[in-house]
Amino acid sequence: MGTQQEKDELYALDISNAEWHGAPGTTPEEERVEIAYLPGGAVAMRSSLEPETVLRYTEAEWTAFVLGAKDGEFDLR
Repeated sequence: MGTQQEKDELYALDISNAEWHGAPGTTPEEERVEIAYLPGGAVAMRSSLEPETVLRYTEAEWTAFVLGAKDGEFDLR
């Protein structure tokens, strides 16, 4: 998906002022998954229970994840 250089640059970004979003109807006080949109179409993801642990995805990685989720690729069987 992303090259090592793309990932390195993504993890080097200062996201201290990122605007985090949870699912509609949830509040920051609840346990939830949150995402923040980063430059270049990248996305950061974290758990509200562990906000210091942040995963970062390139635009291509995020797109592949979203398409897979829509296609049921991650559904429990």
